[in-house]
Amino acid sequence: MMGQGGGGTGGEDTGGAAGDGDGIRTFPFPAELAVGGVGMQIGPMGTDRTWHAEAPLHRVHRIDFHVVMLFTDGPVRHMIDFAEYEAGAGDLLWIRPGQVHRFSRECEYRGTVLTMQPGFLPRSTVEATGLYRYDLPPLLHPGPAQLAALRAALDQLRREYEDTATLPLSLHTAVLRHTLTACLMRLAHLAASSAETSPQHADGTFIRFRDAVERGFATNHSVSAYADALGYSRRTLVRAVRAATGETPKGFIDKRVVLEAKRLLAHTDMPIGRVGVAVGFPDAANFSKFFHLHTGQTPVAFRAELR
Repeated sequence: MMGQGGGGTGGEDTGGAAGDGDGIRTFPFPAELAVGGVGMQIGPMGTDRTWHAEAPLHRVHRIDFHVVMLFTDGPVRHMIDFAEYEAGAGDLLWIRPGQVHRFSRECEYRGTVLTMQPGFLPRSTVEATGLYRYDLPPLLHPGPAQLAALRAALDQLRREYEDTATLPLSLHTAVLRHTLTACLMRLAHLAASSAETSPQHADGTFIRFRDAVERGFATNHSVSAYADALGYSRRTLVRAVRAATGETPKGFIDKRVVLEAKRLLAHTDMPIGRVGVAVGFPDAANFSKFFHLHTGQTPVAFRAELR
């Protein structure tokens, strides 16, 4: 998707897109299109370059990789997980793996787009740069100095990405990882400083809990079960989650379940009962009660509002 529509997703094209069984297409990182087959791409957005050219990019879809778009023109409207964001020249959008999003057919996407596989960087770098901080805002407004530094970092990354002649592939890949890490450090600092509240340090306890919830929220809603599986006391888990997010572990789990339910209700035609089963509620009545408690709407009313 380097081209009009942004940087690295595809839309509803059948080529390469995987179904999750929930009706929302998930597009993998197109490694075959990357220079040297490395786990990242960087290049211009514009009408002359597209991915999945026949796909309607305005349809909702997921991606299993990161997309960062730096715009040189605007405004551009882009939907990410039920929020519409409007970006202008000098703004950035950061879309993370698993998020449901949609490109605007009325807008022309111009600027630079960076895409990367989560596994391209070592885990220590992934954590240090907040690649999975879904609580941080996807729309970023850098100041003049920050924007100049980010542009310079992206320009350097693009030069390294396109230079396949001066180094063997193994060294070329290593240089890309280091250059990408430096760029992401700047981006992560901007994202953290743009948050509504100053984020707390996420220690290893919370990180393990967060990852476990991401893997298991569709079947496991029990704080005690997560604590036991991770080898922590419930009290330790409560302290770690509160320090990192300001929420209780149960609140963190419920928020993730509600988000997935909203995604399925809004973007698929799955029956309400099947949506409930997909997020861990075999009984449709219990799912409706849970959803109403957390959103103030029934699943039926939420779906109808968006159709």
